[in-house]
Amino acid sequence: MHDSNERFPPPLCHPGTREAIIVRITDWYGYRAGPGKPIMWVHAPAGYGKTAIAGTVSKMLKETTGLDFIPLGATFFFWRTSPERSNPARFIITIACQLAVSIPELKPHIANAVSQNPLILNKALEVQLDELIVEPFKAIGDLKDIPNRLVIIDGLDECINSGQESRVAKKYAEDQEVVQVRVLDLIHTLQSHHLPLSFLILSRPEAWITQHIESRSFTDVVEVVDLYAVGDHMNDVEKYVRAELTRIAAKIGDVEWPTESIVHGFIWKTNGHMVYASTVIRHIDDPYDDPRKRLKDILDAPTDSNRYLAHSTPFSTLYELYRQIMRSCPESNRSLMVEVLEDIIVTGRYFRDYYGLSSALPILDSLSGRAVGCGSRAIRGLHAVLRLVSDPNEANRSDRTLLRPFVHSSFVEFLTNPLLSLEFAVDKKKGSRRLLWNCLECMSAINSQSEVEGKHFRLALDTFRSLWVTGWSGKEARLHQDEYVKVVKKLLTIDLTTCFIKVFDYPSFRRSLLFIAPSNIFDSDFVDSLEHLSKESDPLSQEAIMHVFFFDRPSPGSCVQPTSSSSTRVGIFQWTECSTVLGEALQPLDKFEPAEI
Repeated sequence: MHDSNERFPPPLCHPGTREAIIVRITDWYGYRAGPGKPIMWVHAPAGYGKTAIAGTVSKMLKETTGLDFIPLGATFFFWRTSPERSNPARFIITIACQLAVSIPELKPHIANAVSQNPLILNKALEVQLDELIVEPFKAIGDLKDIPNRLVIIDGLDECINSGQESRVAKKYAEDQEVVQVRVLDLIHTLQSHHLPLSFLILSRPEAWITQHIESRSFTDVVEVVDLYAVGDHMNDVEKYVRAELTRIAAKIGDVEWPTESIVHGFIWKTNGHMVYASTVIRHIDDPYDDPRKRLKDILDAPTDSNRYLAHSTPFSTLYELYRQIMRSCPESNRSLMVEVLEDIIVTGRYFRDYYGLSSALPILDSLSGRAVGCGSRAIRGLHAVLRLVSDPNEANRSDRTLLRPFVHSSFVEFLTNPLLSLEFAVDKKKGSRRLLWNCLECMSAINSQSEVEGKHFRLALDTFRSLWVTGWSGKEARLHQDEYVKVVKKLLTIDLTTCFIKVFDYPSFRRSLLFIAPSNIFDSDFVDSLEHLSKESDPLSQEAIMHVFFFDRPSPGSCVQPTSSSSTRVGIFQWTECSTVLGEALQPLDKFEPAEI
């Protein structure tokens, strides 16, 4: 929801900006009477402030006075890195819950639907929509006296139906195109019942979303708004830039700065992109450097001479800014900086955002063989594009949210596209192979006599399978056959049983809550990837498969029974999944000594 703790502090428009689009939305909504077309779709590329606009409209409607009803019916903000918001599993029940509050007449009917059928919360979304929203409205009877409410859905393109924590039935675990179209169809079904609801949808103009909204069934009920075509973006950016530069000038005590020429030069360079302006502000607002010099360096820097880059994207100015920020880091440090960024991108999904990037970096240092602290120092100059520490105001947010280290998704797109990032390009496959080798090195050091200290051991065990699958596709194994054989041989030297027993003993549980366990501990793709060796090396391949698949895999619900050949034939990969859950369940016991437990 717009005011949920997980989103605190919520992105909002800078005061006095985006006024044209906000007026356009509120005029369309029409408050009590409702709009002519029940759905408005506002689209724009990443970085145009869609989420800030959705948040501002939500806040404005929630705080509207002088009416005998609350205009805001419900909100839902999808977010691709949140396990609970990257899929539609909770979409309908979240909307229904809010409608029960904003429309008091609905509350007893929704409550009755849940009490009569508690399993409705786990039914298909289409069934939930009918029983939790449509039928309760019908139970009211005459709806003409109920004022129209606005339902806001932001980030539809962020609904990617990831497997992490997904409660969606397996048959719906499809690609993002299908699941986003499914959400659109749910909204279309709701409006078809002519309920006192209007729907504001904000998203990127993905091809499949555009195609579906332009289809015959949607055309007559949707008003389409191109965000970039509405309002004076240069004027909005100017208001923001002047306010922020004034704040920074007051902080450094320079009343003469900035001059008008500096302000105009900055505004001209933004090309109307608020994300560019906000990134520059974060970059220059550095307590360890002179913001005046930092801004001068950006404004004086020549545009990249590569004509392809200059014209390839509307964000060419933003990407040039990213290059300037990275070039502001010491040249001797750049290769390490890229390596650390590679580590973050490759392993970010294994860390909890609750603890922040600053907690993940020392672990990555240890895993990568760097001295602890090297990673933080290498990316110190990137505070404009990285969140090193979680916001202290988010202390109560769900600790199951994936790490969100990047200020804006466009920076990841920049890093992973070598045509844009040039010498700063991040190669995810290469990084996965490098980190995989580090994981295997770490695991090979574990034996029955060794003392396992450090969270990087746990990270190695959690990630080595997925790193293997990501880094060693069939093509990569064929291109680098010798290196791949070396990796397989390294795997064969590791005592996996001892590794898991050592790392997942109880004291380690209390130190491992920084991580999010993989959703599928035993990954069949991992075993399949071991067969990439040539026919000549097939015996080695089979030996590797047996090495990781040496245990009995019981049928669901059955017990793992010891066999005569081994009293410890335990489903290692299944056990690690259970142990992670058990460790979290036992967290309240931390105050006791292990012997007491």
